[in-house]
Amino acid sequence: MPSIDRRLFLRAGLAGAGGALLTACSRVSESTPFIQPTGAEVRAAEAARRPGQVREFQLIAQEGQADLGGPAVRTWMYGDRLPGEPIRVRAGEVVRARLTNRLPQETTVHWHGLALRNDADGVPGVTQPPVPAGGELVYEFTAAHPGTYWFHPHHGPQLDRGLYAPLIVEDPHEPLGYDEEWVVVLDDWLDGVSGTPDEVLAELTSMANMDHDMPGMDHDMPGMDHDMPGMDHGATAPDGDQGGGHGDMAMPAPSPSASSKWPHMMMNAESDLLGGDAGDVYYPHFLVNGRVATAPETRTARPGSRLRIRLINAGGDTAFRVALGGHAMTVTHTDGYPVVPVETDALLIGMGERYDVLVTLKDGVFPLVALAEGKRAVARALVRTSAGARAPEPDVRPSELDGRLLSYDALVPADAVRLPGKTPDRTITLALTGSMAKYDWAINGRRYDPKVIEPVRSGERVRLSFVNRSLMWHPMHLHGHTFALGASGVRKDTAIVLPGATVHADFDADNPGIWMIHCHNVYHAEAGMMSLLGYRAGKGEPK
Repeated sequence: MPSIDRRLFLRAGLAGAGGALLTACSRVSESTPFIQPTGAEVRAAEAARRPGQVREFQLIAQEGQADLGGPAVRTWMYGDRLPGEPIRVRAGEVVRARLTNRLPQETTVHWHGLALRNDADGVPGVTQPPVPAGGELVYEFTAAHPGTYWFHPHHGPQLDRGLYAPLIVEDPHEPLGYDEEWVVVLDDWLDGVSGTPDEVLAELTSMANMDHDMPGMDHDMPGMDHDMPGMDHGATAPDGDQGGGHGDMAMPAPSPSASSKWPHMMMNAESDLLGGDAGDVYYPHFLVNGRVATAPETRTARPGSRLRIRLINAGGDTAFRVALGGHAMTVTHTDGYPVVPVETDALLIGMGERYDVLVTLKDGVFPLVALAEGKRAVARALVRTSAGARAPEPDVRPSELDGRLLSYDALVPADAVRLPGKTPDRTITLALTGSMAKYDWAINGRRYDPKVIEPVRSGERVRLSFVNRSLMWHPMHLHGHTFALGASGVRKDTAIVLPGATVHADFDADNPGIWMIHCHNVYHAEAGMMSLLGYRAGKGEPK
């Protein structure tokens, strides 16, 4: 494998540490000639993006104290704020971001959703060696397409700390008319409260080594036992149930396992919208822009003004159902790409997904509520357009949460981004397999192996067929590309695949390199639900 461009390494120590990793990575590719992340084809694709003005940014990954609006936690962040300082550029500009790693372990940065050059994608052992503690690395790439994106580590479960921030690529010819903009980052939180993400991952994956005689595990099917403690099937929803319709089921409130051996395991998290089991992990807090629901961020604006809200789900294990009390939302984009505007009351947002909406604000104070789907807890912020109005109580659940809920089928891509009709040249079937009982999440029955790469060729129309053979939902993410989803053809890079469902995602192979496909539940991914897709070098058909 060609060595990573030396100008990316600002310290000799990092270059030295990278050598062993690159050697390991070369064993992946020498027997199969894939285009490498630093190959000529990658450089040519970057040049074709016609890089513009270079914008410099500094990212310092470090441990620090975060105030969640009352609870104070020690966590890892970019800089000293949660979420990290947004990066904002105009389409066509070059992001030059210098990462300084002051963490006690190695890390990387992945630029989620961008069709960028392969050697800047931030996948350790694939597109780069990880940046060691005390090391530095410069990421440089053209942000070619406008939209709402974000960045986070791609190393272990670090994403489930505070290492994330928005990346906004502005359209120099913005067609939307609005007065103000608000970036809203949703998150589930446990770091520094009930443990660390590393402890959670160790707890969950340790189940693979058990004899599976644990209370609450079903021996016959990959899911949770229907007779486990706390699952009262005769229960009815109390008046004023937080979830209401759309699948927050009539069950006891989700809670951590009573077992001291499994303190982070979630019990009773169920959602019809998500096809049953809503999540694996118990989180004590849910956040909007780093704040708990009892101490919400307040966005002030004028009544009658038109507000653009950019919604990002940075959670590790939680889908959020989002609504703004007293208002309908007009959806204009998903995962950075424009759609034919469509009105809705609520959105279901899986981990890694983004939506842009427009709202014409009324007079008063209104809660923006993100219901942790199936977990019957909320993240919350406020929109205030009247100085004298009284804010709603933290437990208020806007009726819009149970109103019109947008589906993928209702999203139609804008003409400018519609993928032209074409029969796929290649179909890659990705069976999503595994169970909570063994925590053996995988693709095609195989846990992540960097030596297994699905081949494609530049210029092909490729169909990814996600076939969910598990009893849990998975938000599946493709690096370096966007795909046209299902019958509607809406352009996305992350899509929810429900239990038992098959989702077809078509994309044009126009960004050479080696790219990851994975579940964006960070614990499913780290347990093994990841795979690689590589562009074949030279001529002839891949075997």
